[in-house]
Amino acid sequence: MLARPADEVAPLLLGATLTGRGVTVRLTEVEAYLGQRDPGSHAFRGVTPRTRTMFGEPGHLYVYFSYGMHVCANIVCSPAGEASAVLLRAGEVVDGLDLARERRPTARVDAELARGPARLTRALGIALDDDTAPLDGAPFALEPASASVLSVSGPRVGVSGPGGTDAFPLRFWIPGDPTVSVYRRSPRG
Repeated sequence: MLARPADEVAPLLLGATLTGRGVTVRLTEVEAYLGQRDPGSHAFRGVTPRTRTMFGEPGHLYVYFSYGMHVCANIVCSPAGEASAVLLRAGEVVDGLDLARERRPTARVDAELARGPARLTRALGIALDDDTAPLDGAPFALEPASASVLSVSGPRVGVSGPGGTDAFPLRFWIPGDPTVSVYRRSPRG
């Protein structure tokens, strides 16, 4: 399922579950990044120490530091050598609720525990040193959705320039789900 471009994989991840360190999240919102053909992708300019993971085998985490303060995670897609990844934007905690609450004590309601990429990684216990971690067992396991899920698509959150315009509907979400983050257009867009 993951050895395809991110824009094909992303909608298939909705409703899938990701388990990490005692918490399971049902994915409700994701964004596709298409590597060297996508100006919004970290891999747009090719392989760097930061993006090496995106060019690796599908089915691994690409984890990075964002804005100098947040850890974000992607699922690597496409065959090795072709950078492509799906950003994990939001989800519903379906198991390990107490542990997720401990990791996210500022969440006012449970729907906020994994709403947003940095909150989701914190709820799952994903850290920078989990970059390249496989998703086939401990500490992380990805399970496909048991049935297809209705989804919609639109522009990515906070991405400016050609990769962030409405012509790139690379954000996918489950409509009406309370865990989906609020859309914010890039301030530069």
